Amino acid sequence: MAAQAQRLTKPPKTRQKAWSALASHYKKVSKLHLQQLFADDPKRGERLAVEAVGFYLDYSKNRVTDETLRLLLQLAEESGLRARIDAMFRGEKINITEKRAVLHVALRAPRGTSIVVDGKNVVPEVHAVLDRMADFSNRVRSGEWTGHTGKRIRNVINVGIGGSDLGPVMAYEALKHYSDRAMTFRFVSNIDGTDFAEAVRDLDPSETLFIISSKTFTTLETMTNAHTAREWSLAGLGGDEKSVAKHFVAVSTNTAEVTKFGIDTANMFEFWDWVGGRYSMDSAIGLSTMVAIGPENFQAMLNGFHQMDEHFRTAPFRQNLPVLLGLLGIWYNDFFGAQTVAVLPYEQYLKRFPAYLQQLTMESNGKHVTLDGKKVRHDTGPIYWGEPGTNGQHSFYQLIHQGTRLIPCDFIAFSKPLNPLGRHHDMLIANVCAQTEALAFGKTPAQVEAEGTPKWLVPHRVFEGNRPSNTILADELTPETLGKLVAMYEHAVFSQGAIWNIDSFDQWGVELGKVLAQRIIPELESKTEPQLLHDSSTNSLIRYYRNSRQS
Repeated sequence: MAAQAQRLTKPPKTRQKAWSALASHYKKVSKLHLQQLFADDPKRGERLAVEAVGFYLDYSKNRVTDETLRLLLQLAEESGLRARIDAMFRGEKINITEKRAVLHVALRAPRGTSIVVDGKNVVPEVHAVLDRMADFSNRVRSGEWTGHTGKRIRNVINVGIGGSDLGPVMAYEALKHYSDRAMTFRFVSNIDGTDFAEAVRDLDPSETLFIISSKTFTTLETMTNAHTAREWSLAGLGGDEKSVAKHFVAVSTNTAEVTKFGIDTANMFEFWDWVGGRYSMDSAIGLSTMVAIGPENFQAMLNGFHQMDEHFRTAPFRQNLPVLLGLLGIWYNDFFGAQTVAVLPYEQYLKRFPAYLQQLTMESNGKHVTLDGKKVRHDTGPIYWGEPGTNGQHSFYQLIHQGTRLIPCDFIAFSKPLNPLGRHHDMLIANVCAQTEALAFGKTPAQVEAEGTPKWLVPHRVFEGNRPSNTILADELTPETLGKLVAMYEHAVFSQGAIWNIDSFDQWGVELGKVLAQRIIPELESKTEPQLLHDSSTNSLIRYYRNSRQS
């Protein structure tokens, strides 16, 4: 509680008025129960809902009043969120530490749109790459593109890490219903050799295509796996170096390194420094997605992204889906002291969506200084986690319902199933409704006693309720819907970063470990005893590993 009090008494300077008002308001409403809020306003569930861009957002089961919402919207205005949105869409260099524009919105802008960076309209370049991707994908899917021996490509392996892996693997799993089932798609990211070994163990090199996704073509994990893939492919194709060009393509900007690897630069698909890795699944990084689902479905996904972009750019904040989600997240993170958010898709195809959101949210807003380099005076970036329903109900929901931590939840569901089987889908959606109802309203001791429960058992069966949740409903999980869903969370993250006054688009926090690893690798591999200059713990770990390996 002391830490929370300090957080509330030290608001960001540029948002002093609204933040202070919210802090005072929090003290008045923090004990209000959702039972009372719904009793006082029987139509609350209808009022606190927004339908837009094919989504229905029910946010009525949040611990907010009309005054809470007014103050949160005031906070957004005072934070200059509208100006920040406009600056991003104009192509201004809002990634200040890297002096870069932030233009993932350009990746899905329609032909004919103009978005200018450094005096140049980037949209024609985007569509030129998309056209090349479409041509390549059609050739692979039709069998026109063959491997070195003339065999058709039946296996595609995406080699990347971070955004070059999490986006493609999430999109493939999410859109598997629309994929070419005659082909096998796998994803290698971990430098652990097991990841690669398991990906290729049952594949024929003559039928396997690797997509190497690395902007610089120097990323340690990606290039280690890429060279291992090259050796595996060559070993299975008689060692002919010419085969590399038929079994490897690159998503990169480093022409020299791509050529050195043996990949024909005609099969190098570029993207730009204004595309952050965690925002890149709809760029050339999505090449494996396009090969899997086809160019038309990929374009439908881009259209979904763009629809949500336009909604975010133009809708009033009171009806703006990403802004509302972002503001509610700040309310719990910074005033209630909630440290995590559970994302609970009731759709098996979205099983990798929470993992994707982990990078999007935590790499973006896991920052400890403001845009001007001063230490933040409040919590940023909560921890995102989750699993598909109904699996999680028999796992961690116990903690959400009866634990001592407040865990806001996002439930995601669809009206129509992609695989209708009897009563399955009705039962699935019944669980969505039941879980949000149970979290909000719980079960009182009186209700438990009325069921005939022995008095000693009553405390164990009481549900306190008052656990907040959002419910996001859409018609069906299509490529277009997936694009909307991802863009909605992208812009919610952006909104929070703007209000916290941090740079949501750099990721210096991932660099130090990489640098130290490069220093430690030769110390592990040295034939002679290396001079170790780390701390005593790290030195001991290195020595223990070297001794264990040699024994």
